[in-house]
Amino acid sequence: MRKVAVIALVVVAHVVLVASALAESANAGDREKVLGIWKLVSYEAEYQTTGEREPVLGKNWTGYIIFTPEGRMMVAMTTEGRQAPKIDQDRAELFKSLLSYTGMYRLEGDKWITKVDVSGNPAWVGTEQVRFFRFEGDRLQVTTAWMQSLVRPERGMARGFLTWERAK
Repeated sequence: MRKVAVIALVVVAHVVLVASALAESANAGDREKVLGIWKLVSYEAEYQTTGEREPVLGKNWTGYIIFTPEGRMMVAMTTEGRQAPKIDQDRAELFKSLLSYTGMYRLEGDKWITKVDVSGNPAWVGTEQVRFFRFEGDRLQVTTAWMQSLVRPERGMARGFLTWERAK
């Protein structure tokens, strides 16, 4: 009886190791695919209360996201129509049309998690930002986790849908 239990334990351990190796291999493949520079193509928000989707602060955001082999990601995005500020009120308004953060990231299945260490939004520093992703050719499709809308707080919880294209 003891011999059967030992054999069963060895088989279970082997299955767990193989499954773990396959999961790591899949993540390694995604890690290789995500590395590099991606240019923003589109950005929309969906509001939880209504299901409505709309471009966030205009249709023509510009931005880049970079994933390094060392495990760091950096993103900077701005909306269309930004003008150089003339007064303090202008400077405050510009804050609404800029999204930027960086940190070390890790992949877990269909999501990447960034431990934020620098951000244009100080509330994000020290947090983990979760993004869900999938590849479609040379495009990276990203969905954010639900969060309080930063741009339209009166609309409540929102999630973003971003399309990135590998920079050439």
